[in-house]
Amino acid sequence: MNARRFTPDEANALLPELREQLAKLRELVQFIQTQEQELHGMKSHPVAIASDPFFLLEGRIDFMRMEAQLVIDNFARAGVLLKRIEPGLLDFPAVIDGEDVLICWKEGEERVAHYHGWNDGFAGRRRLPE
Repeated sequence: MNARRFTPDEANALLPELREQLAKLRELVQFIQTQEQELHGMKSHPVAIASDPFFLLEGRIDFMRMEAQLVIDNFARAGVLLKRIEPGLLDFPAVIDGEDVLICWKEGEERVAHYHGWNDGFAGRRRLPE
């Protein structure tokens, strides 16, 4: 487990890159879902042909899943906890007032401004001290 602890300034400095990674991940997930729907449609209305019509599409889906997993792993390598893709929800391990907490950022927020305990979740968010 990554033992990195973030300050609010460090978390904010990473946000531009993390926003880009979230956008890339969202595109991959959307592509995968679209391709899976197409594959499902093909399988529910099979056409008799000599070659496997699903092979190429299944391979493309598998490749996109691997690429999505690499993006997800990038968050973990940076020490950031990816909680949700849509809307983006990220937690940054931190220490505030001597307590292990998670600095919390939700997509749409300009910068990190909240934190919560490890067991409190999003509903337990409090404003970061000044």
